[in-house]
Amino acid sequence: MSSTPHTGGLEIRSRSAWAQEAVELLSSMRFAISLLTVICIASVIGTVVKQGEPLNNYVNQFGPFWAELFGQVNLYTVYSAWWFLLILAFLVTSTTLCIVRNAPKIMAELRTYKEHIREQSLQAFHHKAQGRLKDSPEATYTRVAALLVAGGWRAKAQIRSPEPGGKGSAGTMIAARKGMANKLGYLAAHSSIVLICVGGLSDGDLMVRLQMALQGKSVFSGGGFITEVPERHRLPEGSLTYRGNVLVPEGGRQGVALLNMPGGVVLQDLPFDIELKKFIVDYYETGMPKLFASEIVIHDRASGQAIPATVKVNEPAFHRGVAIYQSSFDDGGSRLKLRVLPLGGGKAFEVEGRVGEDTALVSEKERLKLEFAGLKVINVENFNDTTGAGGSGADVRKVDLKSSITDHLGTGAKAPGEKTMRNVGPSVTYRLRDESGQAREFHNYMVPFEIDGQMVLLAGVRDNTNEPFRYLRLPVDEQNSIDSWMGLRHALLNPQARELAARRYAQQATPAGQPELQPQIQATALRSLALFSGAERPAEGVTAEEAPGGLTALTVFLERSVPEGERPRISEVLLRILNGSLFELLNLSRQQAGLPPMPAGEKAQVFMTQAVLSLSDSFYYPAPVMAQLASFEQKQASVFQVARAPGKTLVYLGSVLLIIGVFAMLYVRERRLWIWIQDDGTGGTKLSAALSTTRKTLDADQEFENLKAALLATPSAPTDAKPATPAASH
Repeated sequence: MSSTPHTGGLEIRSRSAWAQEAVELLSSMRFAISLLTVICIASVIGTVVKQGEPLNNYVNQFGPFWAELFGQVNLYTVYSAWWFLLILAFLVTSTTLCIVRNAPKIMAELRTYKEHIREQSLQAFHHKAQGRLKDSPEATYTRVAALLVAGGWRAKAQIRSPEPGGKGSAGTMIAARKGMANKLGYLAAHSSIVLICVGGLSDGDLMVRLQMALQGKSVFSGGGFITEVPERHRLPEGSLTYRGNVLVPEGGRQGVALLNMPGGVVLQDLPFDIELKKFIVDYYETGMPKLFASEIVIHDRASGQAIPATVKVNEPAFHRGVAIYQSSFDDGGSRLKLRVLPLGGGKAFEVEGRVGEDTALVSEKERLKLEFAGLKVINVENFNDTTGAGGSGADVRKVDLKSSITDHLGTGAKAPGEKTMRNVGPSVTYRLRDESGQAREFHNYMVPFEIDGQMVLLAGVRDNTNEPFRYLRLPVDEQNSIDSWMGLRHALLNPQARELAARRYAQQATPAGQPELQPQIQATALRSLALFSGAERPAEGVTAEEAPGGLTALTVFLERSVPEGERPRISEVLLRILNGSLFELLNLSRQQAGLPPMPAGEKAQVFMTQAVLSLSDSFYYPAPVMAQLASFEQKQASVFQVARAPGKTLVYLGSVLLIIGVFAMLYVRERRLWIWIQDDGTGGTKLSAALSTTRKTLDADQEFENLKAALLATPSAPTDAKPATPAASH
């Protein structure tokens, strides 16, 4: 017979029934399994819901009500939530009590062979056998002992004499056992849960919060320089456990880590400074980073030693019990020079600054703050052109005005099909913040590249970081500059320039011999320019927000003023006049800038096609200025994760025990075997055998059949060998 671990709770002696039931529940296996299930569900939530994101991102994703509700129950910081840590603590307690309850029984099982079982009890087992052998009991005992040793059984024999009153018979009971590692697997698996949970708790936010509570520290939620943060927000060098980030620019040095906490950060002073000598990054063809490496020098504060080291991904450096991991990289304060282009008119000007700094801009209507957000030197994008310029649908004369602008400022590239990856050069990210504190983020490329057969410069914008960028495609001229397009936009907003361009177009478009049509053509051209520029409302009651200008204004004008049956013909004529007038306006602006006129032809048509669309989209551009990256001096920074994690040893040990325990419980079967050898009174032997196993399987049935055949078989020849025999007891 074998026993399995008890799944019930620990029973204590107490006068209080409530205390007995509470301890029984807490120490029961069903309670531990329930806690483990809840932890698994919470872990799934922590995987599905992005952790540690800004609150605005959750509001956009779930809505205000659910975002606030989820925040109240800490679903955005599941693994450091009080209820998650409390469940872990209960799981550790419950599992520990399960071990305490079952460990003595298991250890007793490992020490006993159960050789005292009565021979009559063998007949109650499922696997049993009985037979008579011609050999003497001594010879049978020797043969059985050799058989057990060869089969890997550990056995113990008990020699029995007749009991008083004739209750028992003389004979030998051999008790053997095999696969006892199954019970050790139970202890190993349950101990692993305790070790992993204790290791996780000791290396998590719980210990940091405990240190903060004992030392009177608080979370810092402000900004500024690290050196200016008050001492009440700093943890000392001797902290037992922590995990934080350190950003070090090239040529810089840092000895303070930032520990992210709900509501802010806590500063952790390190026992050393990290100096970044050189940051190395390599890329795949897809633009994904292939290699992160940092050449650093660790400056020990106590000894003053300078220890060089190289940190790579998955290859950390270690010093004074602190691991230094390569986490990511960032900008270390690159110097940028931006060329600011006013969209409403005026001369361009330059501003300089470093990434992370800001500068003031004063426009015609408001005061803005330009924040230098980031520099990206390599941008690998997919710009597979499967349609060609001819199939782009960008020709203004082929645009359906009723559905011309459905999504203003679209993505930079929309090429379907097989990917063609290409590096399109540097880009800059900046933010424009108004006087109320609201900001939009902009992402502009430095050099133009070809999309749909046209060289364009992309200028992106988004209202918040949870959205993708929407790009304005600005066509470039023969000098790969957007100055011609910018001059055209400025001229479009100038009433005198519009009137002069309409007159020039009318002079060229008036048929020979019909001079009386020139005033009518000129008036139509002037009105189309006025509608397109937003200077004239397309219809009564239409606000500037509904139709600020561009093709949208022309669409509203046609819908309100032209019968439906006449709209296709009138829209084609109106677009032809608009395109021609804008071309004259372009050459007029180039003439004022001291540039030669753009010659008519295919290149001019491609340029004007994209220019009309981008001019129309520019009325939805939510800023009075546009900044173009003129030059830069890159300075990179490395982001290290520093961790003092004494609990990782417990986690590693628990993981090893978990593997051993699971394999032992699943693949090792505990078996106990009893063999009764008795003289049959005629010189032969009466043999009875029984097998007990924790799981009834086909393998157990086959194993017993093989044992039965070997035990009851008549030996073919006598043997003089003296094999090892089980230990005997009386």
